[in-house]
Amino acid sequence: MSEGGVKLTEKEMRYIQMFEGVTGAAVVDCVEEGDLLTFVVRKGDLKKALSGSGGKIKELVRYFRKKIKVVEYDTEAQNFIKNLFYPAEVVEPVRLLEKPDGKKVAIVTVNPRDKGVAIGRDGKNINLARMLAKRHFNIDHILVR
Repeated sequence: MSEGGVKLTEKEMRYIQMFEGVTGAAVVDCVEEGDLLTFVVRKGDLKKALSGSGGKIKELVRYFRKKIKVVEYDTEAQNFIKNLFYPAEVVEPVRLLEKPDGKKVAIVTVNPRDKGVAIGRDGKNINLARMLAKRHFNIDHILVR
């Protein structure tokens, strides 16, 4: 189920089983943060997960009683990070830098009108993006411009 040694709780594994059963999309990762469940689906499976005008997702939202965010995985860190920020419009390619201390930083430039969406209330979206980028690509920090 997981790539690169991502640790999932039993609860998250049950969420994945249910999500895959309902949508037919293969899940790479699942994160539960408060009232939000984020599913990272295999590259190419996003359409499958969102098919039927999102009816399957709405069904899962009612079942889990949580909001659901679906993100498409990508083997390229820059593309994956861009996907994490959807629906915010990323206006330049994501830049990856390595600082002298070896820490990896991603710089994401979003449309100024989407900066609030990219960061999210109380930094929720940016924190989720940082955590997933760390889990899948060992990126230590993400800056939004």
